[in-house]
Amino acid sequence: MPTTVPTSIRVVQGVAAREGVDPIDLEPPLHAVVDTDALDALYRPVGDGSRTPVAVEFSYRGHRIHIDDSGEIDLSADVSAAGSTPSENEN
Repeated sequence: MPTTVPTSIRVVQGVAAREGVDPIDLEPPLHAVVDTDALDALYRPVGDGSRTPVAVEFSYRGHRIHIDDSGEIDLSADVSAAGSTPSENEN
């Protein structure tokens, strides 16, 4: 059975890749900004493989994180943060 990477880990990996740093070096850690257990639960398939359709958006380290109802993650510059960068799609 294939394992799926939890949504919170994919967010951390995406932000770290965008910033060119090791995920362990991100401060503050994602769990200090958002409830990572709840985030992962929202996008965890249920017994029949389906998911509840939900979209989530939040800011983290100057990035606007948008997770659509399929679990796809989009990182863009947070317009309230200085030094904006173009949008980049992270999976």
